[in-house]
Amino acid sequence: MSRYSMMIQWSDDDRLFLVTMLEFVDCVLMPCTHGITREEAICNGEEVIAMYLEAWQTESESIPEPSTLQNAS
Repeated sequence: MSRYSMMIQWSDDDRLFLVTMLEFVDCVLMPCTHGITREEAICNGEEVIAMYLEAWQTESESIPEPSTLQNAS
């Protein structure tokens, strides 16, 4: 689970940290969560990732691969 990406952004309008699970954007309608603190947002993001992975595994659906940075050599 820890290999999946999360984009964390502060929202002035919401006064919250918003989290988007990047690898899940094409798989689910709203691959996002939030938190009052950055730490809470990260924790909530990890919980959402775990929830989706468990549901996909239970339903025998394909699971998106974690994205990785490619080393430019």
